[in-house]
Amino acid sequence: MNINISNYRVNLGFASYSDADLGDFTDNIIAGLTGNASFPTPTVPLADLTAQRAAFGTAVVNAMQGGKQLTAAKNAARKTLISTLRKEAAYVQSLAGENVAMLLASGFQANSTNRTRAPLAIPAILAILNEMTTTLTVRLQPVDNARAYQVRYNVNGGPWLTTVDSTQTRRIVLDSLTPGATYTVQSRAVGGSTGYSDWSDPVAHMAM
Repeated sequence: MNINISNYRVNLGFASYSDADLGDFTDNIIAGLTGNASFPTPTVPLADLTAQRAAFGTAVVNAMQGGKQLTAAKNAARKTLISTLRKEAAYVQSLAGENVAMLLASGFQANSTNRTRAPLAIPAILAILNEMTTTLTVRLQPVDNARAYQVRYNVNGGPWLTTVDSTQTRRIVLDSLTPGATYTVQSRAVGGSTGYSDWSDPVAHMAM
């Protein structure tokens, strides 16, 4: 008798993300599942997940004012959101455990059940966006088994100035940039047998 064993499991590390990263991660999941024919009936309807994401975002902003009640409300909204994300993760796992491309298309990241440690693939830079002045927003291709990602940049081809660490790939913000300057950006994954992947091919983009 043949027994199907899932080769990949959804990474549940989002539960330990910062509030900002958790919000960005949830946006990525909503985008990945919306209109995705591979996942037609999420356990929690996307409308509910979207409402919980909005409530969490509002609670985070309110908590910045300080006070125990506002902080408690933020923590409660965060707990609700993480619980929903875990349910969505289990749903994605049930359908895409043997298809990592399908799993990654949901917005979730994957952990291989193969315990052999191997070098990581290089996370390609998918886009660099001018969302706000003095910033660039970098989007990466997720890499299987990566624990985190790093992005570094320099100005006009000069020495590397800064390395930005992130646990998600959809929205990595480089800030305090000079409008009109051209920045060269590279990315790499963290984890695997060597600790880091190689750096990606450089991509140049002008800050506005």
